[in-house]
Amino acid sequence: MEQPSTKSPLAGYCQGYSTDVDTIRETEYPLLKDTTYLDHAGTTLYAKSMIEEFSRQMTSNLFGNPHSMSSSSQLSTQRTDDIRLRVLQFFNADPEEYDLVFVANATAAIKLVADCFRDSDHRGFWYGYHADAHTSLVGVREIASMGHRCFQSDTDVDSWISDLPTLPTKAPRLIAFPAQSNLNGRRLPLRWCKEVRSAAEKNGGNGYTLLDAASFLSTGSLDIGSVAPDFTALSFYKIFGFPDLGALIVRKSAAHVLERRKYFGGGTVDMVIAAGVQWHAKKESSIHERLEDGTIPFHNIIALDAAIDTHERLYGSMANISTHCAFLAKRFFDRISGLTHWNQTKVCHVYETNGVYGCSTTQGPIIPFNIRNSLGEWAPKTEVEKLATVQNIQIRTGSVCNPGGTARALGWVGQDLLLHYSTGLRCGDAHDLIGGKPTGVLRVSVGAMTSMKDIDSMVEFIEEFYVEKIPPVVALTQPLEETAFAERHFYIESLSVFPIKSCGAFKIPEGKRWEIRREGLAWDREWCLIHQGTNAALNQKRYPRMALIRPAIDLDRGILRISCGVLTEQVSLEISLGWEDTTLISTSTCTNTKRPSTVCGDQISLHAYSSPVVSAFFSDFLGVPCTLARFPSQTASRFSRPPRLSGTWKNRFRKFIMPGSFPSDLPHPVRETNTIPLLLSNEMPILVVSRSSVNRLNESIKANSRQCNGGSKAVAADVFRGNIVVAERLVKLGDAEQPYAEDHWSAIRIGPTQLRVDVLDACQRCQMVCIDQFTGLRSQEPFSTLAKTRNINGKVCFGKYAALAPVETAGFESQPDHRTVMIGDVVMPVYHDD
Repeated sequence: MEQPSTKSPLAGYCQGYSTDVDTIRETEYPLLKDTTYLDHAGTTLYAKSMIEEFSRQMTSNLFGNPHSMSSSSQLSTQRTDDIRLRVLQFFNADPEEYDLVFVANATAAIKLVADCFRDSDHRGFWYGYHADAHTSLVGVREIASMGHRCFQSDTDVDSWISDLPTLPTKAPRLIAFPAQSNLNGRRLPLRWCKEVRSAAEKNGGNGYTLLDAASFLSTGSLDIGSVAPDFTALSFYKIFGFPDLGALIVRKSAAHVLERRKYFGGGTVDMVIAAGVQWHAKKESSIHERLEDGTIPFHNIIALDAAIDTHERLYGSMANISTHCAFLAKRFFDRISGLTHWNQTKVCHVYETNGVYGCSTTQGPIIPFNIRNSLGEWAPKTEVEKLATVQNIQIRTGSVCNPGGTARALGWVGQDLLLHYSTGLRCGDAHDLIGGKPTGVLRVSVGAMTSMKDIDSMVEFIEEFYVEKIPPVVALTQPLEETAFAERHFYIESLSVFPIKSCGAFKIPEGKRWEIRREGLAWDREWCLIHQGTNAALNQKRYPRMALIRPAIDLDRGILRISCGVLTEQVSLEISLGWEDTTLISTSTCTNTKRPSTVCGDQISLHAYSSPVVSAFFSDFLGVPCTLARFPSQTASRFSRPPRLSGTWKNRFRKFIMPGSFPSDLPHPVRETNTIPLLLSNEMPILVVSRSSVNRLNESIKANSRQCNGGSKAVAADVFRGNIVVAERLVKLGDAEQPYAEDHWSAIRIGPTQLRVDVLDACQRCQMVCIDQFTGLRSQEPFSTLAKTRNINGKVCFGKYAALAPVETAGFESQPDHRTVMIGDVVMPVYHDD
């Protein structure tokens, strides 16, 4: 492995720190004990002693609103003034030349500058921004009435600066750029700040620079006095982890362009006439007093004092952090760059930055990359992130709020993105590949408290799950004639419905025939829990305790009985199954109110239970404000997506495709007659799971556990939350089970009436399968093993979606007894070739 060209192989690693970084982590960042955190470009982490010191200050002093004259208010004012000066000194910004305005975050600082420029001249202003800019910088163009330009390269900026003295208009010109790209860590030329000012002075002096320093300052040392930007935007949580606060540092000689801002807030004026004459007098004592609207976040400002103290005590200086992070970034870059598959194909494609890892002048510690298999096919970014999350590794994926840099790195142009948007692509969604090309990146970013163990853990994760050490022996799904499946006696081992989406299963008793409707098994996912603030449906991935909410259907009494908690300490609630009876049995009145909600990305109308008893029952157990809601089958307005065709990107879209905007290789939407009505299921009405497949998976989990000397345990079929678990009865001793036989089924015929159920797509799995349905606790299995053994086209799959065959829905209201299933019913598979 290549090391930095220094005398010591660890030169720079935690150099200048108070002690070894592992010791700092143990005492100051205990929450990192079992976690690999590699998203420092999003936010770095706060030290334990810093929070304790801030808490001590808050509990030993009385801080009042700075706008008053009381002693507590004056204490807040004094501390704010002192900390404002200290922050300027932290960035080597002479208070005689610079002032600091406290804002919510770097974006708020950018918006403040934009609003001031909009009001500074009746002609408005002209705006230029670099293609590597964060989305917040790009957004300023929308109010630049004199025009705007996106500079595609550093050369474009240099050329514009050289032309600036000859440009005709005298209107204000603002050019903005990041000190460091938050996509790839490339550090842009800070010399532009002085060069723009020098060029503008030859043409009336109306050119200004806005430096977005947020990403840079997480690990970089910025000398504002030397760089001399007119306006610098930053966020303190990027540097210290806490507080959630930002700042705008203003060069006083450029502050006049901010003074014509029309809006004013409390604290920024000396006098206001509210009625009659429209007049007010702005404060003139300082720049920050004219721009800090309302009460400043003085508690957060006070926290800055403890943050800077702790930071300097642990790390010494930003220069030390920069050296440490440069070493780790190079280590990671070198290691993943050297990973190859069995055929010498590179595993990781690292996107070019033009910087040099290990050199903090040109390159920050951010590494954007994607993973490819031995055939050169891309691993879907969201699937990598899912698996990393299961392994307790935290990274960032997607376009990371850097639209220009991401598009350039991935080879997309504006027309491509417009087309992709029209076909359903949205920022942050699971559309990982379009036309065989990635839509986003995997981003690893290191910080002050990152250790070599973090880097090694991420590399080992890639090696374990994505490096193909030998050629694939067989395809995952073989043609039927090659597998020679024997005719076996399949039967229904268990039946389950999930009356409340993402909550526990109701096991249908043996001997009880259960109706299958067009929307799935009767009473399956007819209710859900919705957040009382957002109306979004709750799910078990975010709230694992939902597994301990266990509904039971009592058809004789016509009620849904809901129990919460472990078996020894349960509380219960009873809800009527009928719509005609809206009373909450034995408790109080329960009325239904229509409420728009979001379920699996769909906007639907639910009937929410307005009883405080119902909401308190679930809210108290989950610790989140929520209530029960119902989606009646009689008014179902959700339909399944068009079936996906295995192996093609275009059929993995989950959102409806807008007509009239299709790329050449995208099929037209399937007609509504081919869709299947849904209640609150994710994609299809029924999920079929094979007992033999579960058994094979558990064998793999145990084998992996022995190899790793770990304690991985077998998983119950319940973690897959299947409606129908199909088992096979072996004919004679010595017969072997047929795991994954369901991959070859096109349909199954069930029971004495030969009820036909079509077997459709494979079920794409997420981290939810790692939640024990009996305890609500998370583990790494079975998702980790599934990622190695059931990876189909980059997606982790287990189980098959199914739906009642169209032939069974003809004359649906007649012969309801024909469409029932029961535990023990014989299952006859229909194979693709039949």
